[in-house]
Amino acid sequence: MNKSLITNIVALALVLVGFLFEQAIVLSVGLFALSGAVTNWLAIHMLFEKVPFLYGSGVITLKFASFKVAIRNLIMTEFFAEEKIDQVMALAKPNIDLEPVISEVNLSPAYDSLIEVIENSQFGGMLSMFGGRDALEPMREPFIEKMKAAVIDISKSDEFKTILDEKLFANSHLGGSLHGTVERLVDERLNELTPTMVKDIIQTMIKEHLGWLVIWGGVFGGLFGLIAALV
Repeated sequence: MNKSLITNIVALALVLVGFLFEQAIVLSVGLFALSGAVTNWLAIHMLFEKVPFLYGSGVITLKFASFKVAIRNLIMTEFFAEEKIDQVMALAKPNIDLEPVISEVNLSPAYDSLIEVIENSQFGGMLSMFGGRDALEPMREPFIEKMKAAVIDISKSDEFKTILDEKLFANSHLGGSLHGTVERLVDERLNELTPTMVKDIIQTMIKEHLGWLVIWGGVFGGLFGLIAALV
Protein backbone atom coordinates (compact mmCIF):
# COMPACT_ATOMS: atom_id res chain seq x y z
CA MET A 1 0.00 0.00 0.00
CA ASN A 2 1.51 3.35 -1.02
CA LYS A 3 2.01 6.41 1.14
CA SER A 4 -0.64 8.48 -0.64
CA LEU A 5 -3.38 5.90 -0.17
CA ILE A 6 -2.56 5.39 3.52
CA THR A 7 -2.70 9.16 4.12
CA ASN A 8 -6.09 9.48 2.43
CA ILE A 9 -7.49 6.49 4.33
CA VAL A 10 -6.34 7.90 7.68
CA ALA A 11 -7.84 11.30 6.87
CA LEU A 12 -11.13 9.71 5.77
CA ALA A 13 -11.22 7.63 8.95
CA LEU A 14 -10.90 10.82 11.03
CA VAL A 15 -13.80 12.34 9.10
CA LEU A 16 -16.00 9.31 9.75
CA VAL A 17 -15.06 9.13 13.45
CA GLY A 18 -15.70 12.83 13.92
CA PHE A 19 -19.04 12.68 12.12
CA LEU A 20 -20.38 9.46 13.69
CA PHE A 21 -19.34 10.34 17.24
CA GLU A 22 -20.12 14.05 16.87
CA GLN A 23 -16.56 15.12 17.67
CA ALA A 24 -16.25 18.55 16.06
CA ILE A 25 -12.49 18.84 16.50
CA VAL A 26 -11.80 15.38 15.05
CA LEU A 27 -14.17 16.11 12.15
CA SER A 28 -12.44 19.43 11.40
CA VAL A 29 -8.99 17.83 11.52
CA GLY A 30 -10.17 15.01 9.25
CA LEU A 31 -11.83 17.28 6.70
CA PHE A 32 -8.83 19.60 6.42
CA ALA A 33 -6.39 16.67 6.28
CA LEU A 34 -8.45 14.92 3.60
CA SER A 35 -8.69 18.14 1.61
CA GLY A 36 -4.92 18.70 1.72
CA ALA A 37 -4.04 15.09 0.93
CA VAL A 38 -6.53 14.69 -1.93
CA THR A 39 -5.55 18.05 -3.46
CA ASN A 40 -1.86 17.13 -3.46
CA TRP A 41 -2.62 13.65 -4.79
CA LEU A 42 -4.65 15.17 -7.63
CA ALA A 43 -1.83 17.62 -8.39
CA ILE A 44 0.67 14.75 -8.68
CA HIS A 45 -1.73 12.77 -10.87
CA MET A 46 -2.23 15.83 -13.10
CA LEU A 47 1.51 16.15 -13.54
CA PHE A 48 1.61 12.85 -15.42
CA GLU A 49 -1.95 12.28 -16.69
CA LYS A 50 -4.39 14.36 -18.71
CA VAL A 51 -7.58 14.98 -16.71
CA PRO A 52 -10.68 16.06 -18.68
CA PHE A 53 -11.76 19.68 -18.10
CA LEU A 54 -8.68 20.43 -15.95
CA TYR A 55 -6.48 22.84 -17.90
CA GLY A 56 -2.74 22.24 -17.58
CA SER A 57 -3.00 18.58 -16.58
CA GLY A 58 -0.71 16.04 -18.26
CA VAL A 59 2.14 18.54 -18.45
CA ILE A 60 4.81 15.83 -18.87
CA THR A 61 3.12 14.56 -22.03
CA LEU A 62 2.29 18.06 -23.27
CA LYS A 63 5.92 19.12 -22.85
CA PHE A 64 7.15 15.97 -24.64
CA ALA A 65 9.17 17.89 -27.25
CA SER A 66 10.85 20.07 -24.61
CA PHE A 67 11.88 17.03 -22.58
CA LYS A 68 13.35 15.34 -25.65
CA VAL A 69 15.43 18.42 -26.43
CA ALA A 70 16.55 18.65 -22.78
CA ILE A 71 17.56 14.96 -22.74
CA ARG A 72 19.50 15.36 -26.01
CA ASN A 73 21.32 18.46 -24.79
CA LEU A 74 22.11 16.75 -21.50
CA ILE A 75 23.67 13.72 -23.17
CA MET A 76 25.63 15.65 -25.78
CA THR A 77 26.91 18.48 -23.55
CA GLU A 78 27.46 16.68 -20.25
CA PHE A 79 28.49 13.18 -21.30
CA PHE A 80 29.74 13.30 -24.89
CA ALA A 81 31.06 16.81 -25.46
CA GLU A 82 34.02 16.81 -27.85
CA GLU A 83 36.46 17.95 -25.16
CA LYS A 84 35.41 15.07 -22.89
CA ILE A 85 35.80 12.59 -25.73
CA ASP A 86 39.26 13.98 -26.50
CA GLN A 87 40.24 13.42 -22.86
CA VAL A 88 39.17 9.81 -23.09
CA MET A 89 40.93 9.38 -26.44
CA ALA A 90 44.21 10.48 -24.86
CA LEU A 91 44.09 7.29 -22.80
CA ALA A 92 42.39 5.23 -25.50
CA LYS A 93 42.43 1.47 -25.03
CA PRO A 94 40.22 -1.29 -26.36
CA ASN A 95 37.09 -1.83 -24.27
CA ILE A 96 37.18 1.61 -22.69
CA ASP A 97 35.08 1.89 -19.55
CA LEU A 98 33.28 5.25 -19.47
CA GLU A 99 31.61 4.62 -16.11
CA PRO A 100 34.22 6.54 -14.04
CA VAL A 101 33.83 9.57 -16.32
CA ILE A 102 30.03 9.47 -16.22
CA SER A 103 30.00 8.99 -12.44
CA GLU A 104 31.87 12.28 -11.93
CA VAL A 105 29.55 14.37 -14.12
CA ASN A 106 27.51 16.96 -12.20
CA LEU A 107 23.85 16.45 -13.13
CA SER A 108 22.40 19.09 -10.81
CA PRO A 109 22.01 21.54 -13.75
CA ALA A 110 20.02 18.86 -15.59
CA TYR A 111 17.64 18.51 -12.66
CA ASP A 112 17.33 22.29 -12.42
CA SER A 113 16.41 22.37 -16.13
CA LEU A 114 13.71 19.74 -15.54
CA ILE A 115 12.23 21.80 -12.70
CA GLU A 116 12.30 24.94 -14.86
CA VAL A 117 10.33 23.17 -17.59
CA ILE A 118 7.68 22.22 -15.03
CA GLU A 119 7.61 25.69 -13.44
CA ASN A 120 7.22 27.41 -16.82
CA SER A 121 4.35 25.14 -17.83
CA GLN A 122 0.65 25.46 -17.01
CA PHE A 123 1.39 23.29 -13.99
CA GLY A 124 3.78 25.83 -12.47
CA GLY A 125 1.10 27.86 -10.73
CA MET A 126 -0.41 24.81 -9.05
CA LEU A 127 3.03 23.49 -8.08
CA SER A 128 3.84 26.78 -6.34
CA MET A 129 0.83 26.20 -4.06
CA PHE A 130 2.53 23.12 -2.64
CA GLY A 131 5.98 24.53 -2.00
CA GLY A 132 7.23 25.01 -5.56
CA ARG A 133 10.87 24.17 -6.28
CA ASP A 134 11.63 23.46 -2.60
CA ALA A 135 8.98 20.72 -2.48
CA LEU A 136 10.78 18.86 -5.30
CA GLU A 137 14.28 19.28 -3.84
CA PRO A 138 14.25 15.84 -2.07
CA MET A 139 14.01 14.20 -5.53
CA ARG A 140 17.30 15.74 -6.76
CA GLU A 141 19.62 12.94 -5.63
CA PRO A 142 17.33 10.05 -6.77
CA PHE A 143 17.00 11.75 -10.17
CA ILE A 144 20.77 12.18 -10.54
CA GLU A 145 21.49 8.59 -9.48
CA LYS A 146 18.96 7.10 -11.89
CA MET A 147 20.04 9.30 -14.81
CA LYS A 148 23.70 8.36 -14.33
CA ALA A 149 22.75 4.69 -14.12
CA ALA A 150 20.77 4.97 -17.37
CA VAL A 151 23.66 6.61 -19.26
CA ILE A 152 26.13 4.06 -17.87
CA ASP A 153 23.88 1.28 -19.18
CA ILE A 154 23.89 2.93 -22.62
CA SER A 155 27.68 3.19 -22.60
CA LYS A 156 27.95 -0.53 -21.82
CA SER A 157 25.59 -1.69 -24.58
CA ASP A 158 27.09 -3.81 -27.36
CA GLU A 159 25.91 -1.35 -30.01
CA PHE A 160 27.63 1.57 -28.32
CA LYS A 161 30.85 -0.40 -27.74
CA THR A 162 30.93 -1.46 -31.38
CA ILE A 163 30.63 2.12 -32.56
CA LEU A 164 33.23 3.25 -30.03
CA ASP A 165 35.76 0.60 -31.11
CA GLU A 166 35.23 1.37 -34.78
CA LYS A 167 35.69 5.10 -34.38
CA LEU A 168 38.65 4.82 -32.03
CA PHE A 169 40.84 3.36 -34.74
CA ALA A 170 39.10 4.54 -37.92
CA ASN A 171 40.98 7.83 -38.41
CA SER A 172 43.08 10.48 -36.72
CA HIS A 173 40.13 12.78 -35.94
CA LEU A 174 38.75 10.51 -33.29
CA GLY A 175 37.09 13.05 -31.02
CA GLY A 176 35.13 14.92 -33.67
CA SER A 177 34.24 11.76 -35.60
CA LEU A 178 33.03 9.92 -32.51
CA HIS A 179 31.10 12.97 -31.33
CA GLY A 180 29.24 13.12 -34.65
CA THR A 181 28.51 9.40 -34.55
CA VAL A 182 27.22 9.53 -30.97
CA GLU A 183 25.11 12.56 -31.89
CA ARG A 184 23.48 10.67 -34.75
CA LEU A 185 22.91 7.63 -32.54
CA VAL A 186 21.33 9.75 -29.80
CA ASP A 187 19.07 11.49 -32.32
CA GLU A 188 17.95 8.15 -33.74
CA ARG A 189 17.10 6.80 -30.28
CA LEU A 190 15.29 9.97 -29.21
CA ASN A 191 13.23 9.88 -32.40
CA GLU A 192 11.95 6.50 -31.23
CA LEU A 193 10.66 7.99 -27.97
CA THR A 194 6.95 8.57 -27.60
CA PRO A 195 5.21 10.95 -25.16
CA THR A 196 4.16 7.93 -23.09
CA MET A 197 7.74 6.64 -22.89
CA VAL A 198 9.04 10.02 -21.73
CA LYS A 199 6.25 10.22 -19.14
CA ASP A 200 7.09 6.71 -17.87
CA ILE A 201 10.81 7.54 -17.59
CA ILE A 202 10.21 10.65 -15.50
CA GLN A 203 7.41 9.02 -13.52
CA THR A 204 9.67 6.12 -12.56
CA MET A 205 12.38 8.50 -11.35
CA ILE A 206 10.37 10.88 -9.19
CA LYS A 207 6.78 9.75 -8.58
CA GLU A 208 7.65 7.57 -5.57
CA HIS A 209 9.13 10.58 -3.79
CA LEU A 210 6.23 12.87 -4.73
CA GLY A 211 4.10 10.72 -2.41
CA TRP A 212 5.53 12.73 0.47
CA LEU A 213 3.66 15.76 -0.85
CA VAL A 214 0.41 13.91 -0.16
CA ILE A 215 1.53 13.01 3.36
CA TRP A 216 2.56 16.56 4.23
CA GLY A 217 -0.61 17.90 2.61
CA GLY A 218 -2.61 15.73 5.00
CA VAL A 219 -0.46 16.64 8.01
CA PHE A 220 -0.57 20.40 7.49
CA GLY A 221 -4.22 20.24 6.49
CA GLY A 222 -4.97 18.44 9.75
CA LEU A 223 -3.06 21.07 11.74
CA PHE A 224 -5.04 23.85 10.05
CA GLY A 225 -8.23 21.97 10.83
CA LEU A 226 -7.24 21.69 14.49
CA ILE A 227 -6.50 25.41 14.65
CA ALA A 228 -9.81 26.22 12.93
CA ALA A 229 -11.74 24.05 15.40
CA LEU A 230 -10.06 25.58 18.45
CA VAL A 231 -10.27 29.20 17.40
